[in-house]
Amino acid sequence: MSPITVGLIGFIVLFALFAIGLPVGVGMAIVGFGGLWYLISFGAAIAKMGLTPFEVVANWDLATLPLFILMAQVVFAAGLNEDLYNLTRKWLGHLRGGIAMATIGACAVFAAISASAVATAATMGMVAVPEMKKCKYDPGLATGCIAAGGTIGVLIPPSGPFIIYGLLTGTSIGKLFIAGIVPGVLQAIFYIVTIYILCRRNPNFGPPGPRYSLRERVAAFWKCGEIIVLILLILVGITVGWFTPTEGGAVGAFGAIVFSLFRRRLNWEKFKNALIETLKTSGMIYGILIGAFIFMYFMAVTTIPFALIDFVSGLHLPPLGVMGCIIVLYVVLGSAMEEASMMVLTIPILFPLVVGLGFDPIWFGILTTRMEQIGMISPPVGITMFVTQGISKEPITTIYRGVIPFLLADVVHVALLVFVPSIALFLPGLMMR
Repeated sequence: MSPITVGLIGFIVLFALFAIGLPVGVGMAIVGFGGLWYLISFGAAIAKMGLTPFEVVANWDLATLPLFILMAQVVFAAGLNEDLYNLTRKWLGHLRGGIAMATIGACAVFAAISASAVATAATMGMVAVPEMKKCKYDPGLATGCIAAGGTIGVLIPPSGPFIIYGLLTGTSIGKLFIAGIVPGVLQAIFYIVTIYILCRRNPNFGPPGPRYSLRERVAAFWKCGEIIVLILLILVGITVGWFTPTEGGAVGAFGAIVFSLFRRRLNWEKFKNALIETLKTSGMIYGILIGAFIFMYFMAVTTIPFALIDFVSGLHLPPLGVMGCIIVLYVVLGSAMEEASMMVLTIPILFPLVVGLGFDPIWFGILTTRMEQIGMISPPVGITMFVTQGISKEPITTIYRGVIPFLLADVVHVALLVFVPSIALFLPGLMMR
């Protein structure tokens, strides 16, 4: 059999393994090992199986991920996420739809702590859902804004998908972090405008909440001022070159621990739970990456990425036409797969094609991450929608209805990213080299 045929068979086997419930990383490692054995030799396959886990675990850049996950877990254990929500609620809650707007704002701020869409939706949903139910918000709007708001968590740094994308492609993780800031803030603004339009057309969707005094608003800001300063320090430090993304993760984790202890909101039991959750999440991602790199070696040997480039070139489609096909692919995959799994499965195939068409790797990283998150709130599967359902106990059809306006906002947002790449590339161009 030709290498390409072996590669296609490998994909069929891989999806069959996924279908029977095998973990993504294990499935990719098995297929990669078997493919390398068949195409090269048993010795080469064993060598890759032996070296790859060490190379992944010892990778300095990947240490960014567990550090930022620890930062998020400490913030959650100390209840600082509730402070962030109360801050935005006291400033915006008195408007029609204001509590939903506050939820989006809190998701955007928490995104600078969390590295996951699911974690952002779950964390903010636990404090926002009861508040919106108490104020008699439309269930669709209440759940839709949480499911959609969670997706902001992967654009505003730190971002788990950015780290994975950077490792898989050799793209600067620091520049990816900075490139996500403007698109992430713009996404939050689009969602807030969407809520405003919905509540203007139907005031019963989001009744105004209580109005707080200026003193209460300032007090709410002061209560979580340290964590906001810490976030700004990390972003500015990475941008101007004070420290690398990995060092920024260490600063964030250490700062979160110090601030939580200073406020007497972190004890040994909470800290132990934060460490355990960090180890669980990091171990899962490391396992996926180990399998992904073994699978990548197999894909390189099959020459499928290069055959795909030749095939697309023969179609004579304009570059934006090819990108449109990739966008549709990510929406479909994102509705059924978790973000890390989707990225490690597609990037080894698509990245050489995209670079060959002349697209900027950083811009493609932003667009890829954005499309994955749209898939996560796209019916029928959409992972963040089911997370929101678990928190709100609303029927899934209600959540489907709630996310549709936000999906329409996403269409406009993605169109801007595609036709105005400078939205993503402006800030990375200012970074110190």
